[in-house]
Amino acid sequence: MRLLTVLAFMLFAPVAALAEMRLVMVEQAGCAYCATWDEAIGPIYPKTSEGAAAPLLKVDMHDLPADITFARPPLFTPTFVLMQDGVEIGRIEGYPGEDFFWGLLNQMIETAQPSEMVQG
Repeated sequence: MRLLTVLAFMLFAPVAALAEMRLVMVEQAGCAYCATWDEAIGPIYPKTSEGAAAPLLKVDMHDLPADITFARPPLFTPTFVLMQDGVEIGRIEGYPGEDFFWGLLNQMIETAQPSEMVQG
């Protein structure tokens, strides 16, 4: 029985690790680059492997949640912060366009996860 428990943990632990990751988008009212991201990426993000690995949480720059630990305060909007267990592990400052955004985000996710867990 103990062997089954260990095997089950080994099989399902990667799924739990993915669920703990989150992409925080720091935005503010009137941010044109935030609106551009919302239009180009926002509708498709939850349908992508990146969205599955790091679900999106939008927060206002002037009302940051207390349960999130940023490495340093966000100064620009949008700022995309990859979090694991509420702690920052990577950041994209600004919106560099669709192609660069996906590449940078994939790089952050791959760095955060063992290679066999990366979807994509």
